[in-house]
Amino acid sequence: MAATPESKVKAKCVAQLKAMGALYFYPVMGGYGTNGVSDIVACYKGLYIAIECKAGKNKLSELQKAFLENVKAAGGLALMINEENVADLTKLILDSKPNRS
Repeated sequence: MAATPESKVKAKCVAQLKAMGALYFYPVMGGYGTNGVSDIVACYKGLYIAIECKAGKNKLSELQKAFLENVKAAGGLALMINEENVADLTKLILDSKPNRS
C-alpha cells in the first residue's frame, strides 16, 4: 500500500521525535477517546506536545482546533504540522522550552 501524503508527514514527525529522545504515541480512538485528539501525542523533557498532521490543503476540523486550544491553555505545545513546516518540528519544540533541562 502506498503511503499517503499525511502519513509521510507523520513519519517525518516521528523520525524527529525519535532523534530527540521524546516519548510519543499515536492515540487510537475506539469509542472511549476524546474527539479531535491530535494524531501524535508526545512528551519531551516534561513538555506535553500535541501534533496534528495535515497534508495538502487539508485544514483543522473544529474539534481538532478545540483540542489544540485546550492543550495550549493547559501549558502544552500544540502544533499543526504539514509538508511546509515539518522540517522545523525539532526547532519548534526546542524553542518552546527555554528554561527546561
